Amino acid sequence: MKSKVYIIAEAGVNHNGSIENAKRLVDIAASAGADAVKFQTFKAEKLVSVLAPKADYQKETTGEVESQFDMIKKLELDEESHEVLKKYAKAKNIDFLSSAFDLDSISYLDDLGIFLFKIPSGEITNKPYLQKIARTGKPVVLSTGMATLSEIEQAVDVLIANGCNRENITILHCNTEYPTPMQDVNLNAMNTIKNAFKVNIGYSDHTLGIEIPIAAVALGARVIEKHFTIDKLMEGPDHRASLDGPELNAMVTGIRNIEQAMGLGIKEPSESELKNIAVARKSIVALKNIVIGETLSKENVTVKRPGSGISPMSWDDVIGKKASCNVNTDECLQWSMVD
Repeated sequence: MKSKVYIIAEAGVNHNGSIENAKRLVDIAASAGADAVKFQTFKAEKLVSVLAPKADYQKETTGEVESQFDMIKKLELDEESHEVLKKYAKAKNIDFLSSAFDLDSISYLDDLGIFLFKIPSGEITNKPYLQKIARTGKPVVLSTGMATLSEIEQAVDVLIANGCNRENITILHCNTEYPTPMQDVNLNAMNTIKNAFKVNIGYSDHTLGIEIPIAAVALGARVIEKHFTIDKLMEGPDHRASLDGPELNAMVTGIRNIEQAMGLGIKEPSESELKNIAVARKSIVALKNIVIGETLSKENVTVKRPGSGISPMSWDDVIGKKASCNVNTDECLQWSMVD
């Protein structure tokens, strides 16, 4: 994974089953400057029971009549589409990723040659799934929506026990409500995870807007994942809680700005501000004309800009000394003028 913050533009199922829509999503992600565009790989029959209910947000966005199975079935991408999108993403100079939602999909993506596995929040308690991903030997990004610290620990233990090195694990703090209420974001939990597991951390965001993922970067996130879409008004479960193209662009720009602004943590003047020291700081200056041999006191010296003379921090060392030459009103004192 790259040393800069790794930004995953989550296309998910926002292609609505259309390869042309999926390509447009690749275009949007690449144009915004994201590092990766991520889809979802699954077979509905292996992912969800025909009796499984929809989540509340899915009912709101797609209605209650259609089952979760029927909704998801329409959103599958076949193997040929994956291969087309992987090549298309490479041509657009953006990484292709996809989250597997069943064991066969893990095998398929591994054979396809993806370089890391992104584990969605719903699979964090799926031991056979975790074992199989760990055994691929590839880096893992683990989302932790709905999970307790204990459940995260169990998942990490399974990954490590099956061959995944701790340094190859990145854990994303996440809340799976679409959209996530601000009071439920709990960004500070991200560093709780970092301290508990000594791993790289990141944040998978489902809030509206872009400020929370940008804030996560300021708190130390090394990976950011965010849903985006072609058009928020499209039919489908995730469009309304996704960014559009301009918003994704703004998020990436904001993250890159914060990334630069974090710096090395050394408190010293930056190169750009060195020139301002003499302008903004002050010096000890003559309050009136001073003649050679005159004693320097608060009656004849004061503090004013610019900062090109003796620093006011040396005030006590100057007061009581004698002038070694004539000094004009408002002239900055130099040590050569003080005897």
